[in-house]
Amino acid sequence: MSAPLLEVSDLAVRFGEHQAVRGVGFAMGRERVGIVGESGSGKSLTGRAILRLLPTGARLSATRLAFAGIDLLAAGADEMRALRGRRLALVLQDPKFSLNPLMPVGQQIAEAYRAHGRLSAAEARQRTLGMLDAVRIREPRRVHDLYPHEISGGMGQRVMIAMMLAGDPDLLIADEPTSALDVTVQAQVLAVLDEQVSRRDMGLILISHDLDLVARFCDRVLVMERGIIVETLAAAALDEAQHPYTRRLLAARPRLAAP
Repeated sequence: MSAPLLEVSDLAVRFGEHQAVRGVGFAMGRERVGIVGESGSGKSLTGRAILRLLPTGARLSATRLAFAGIDLLAAGADEMRALRGRRLALVLQDPKFSLNPLMPVGQQIAEAYRAHGRLSAAEARQRTLGMLDAVRIREPRRVHDLYPHEISGGMGQRVMIAMMLAGDPDLLIADEPTSALDVTVQAQVLAVLDEQVSRRDMGLILISHDLDLVARFCDRVLVMERGIIVETLAAAALDEAQHPYTRRLLAARPRLAAP
């Protein structure tokens, strides 16, 4: 059996006396793992803790936090910078706040290419156009020169996915990547993510409030409540969850056939 891609044991994130995440532990390979729970349950903090991208004032601790055998707790700042983007990547939930409003989107993707490889401007542009095409953006040459405010939310989300895939990562953490989109565009963006994860044989952590989406898209689901993982189960068996909190989350889903 191959070694896990990511190992997390007894992960905790503390702000002063408050423990926002505590005792989180799981291991994963090149699979799709969903993390679900209500707002404030610690989902996003867990994802950011893996990349050591926590807010100022947060204190991180763990018995083990390792990626591909690399001890992330012991890694220095330079080593973490080399890992982020190249082997570990994070897709944030809203391109309006995550893309630089002063740079054309193509330049932002090209910047990711040049940060992780010795490429000329011309080579980075060519790869950027190829990546825009890979995430199903029509007219990539036209979109390349547009600013973030000139593109739609769905297109902005695809640009962010393209930027994070530029380093060809082994593990992609997607934090609510479709929360700001309508249902039709959500499906399009998830289809792009699904295609790229499968093609590149990556591991994926999908952080979401949408239980139905996670059940369709992931292999396993971790359910978080108040900073703790309360249940882990196969995504296909999500409706068979036993923990009272997971049952309440499932019961809270809107249904057309019920009030």
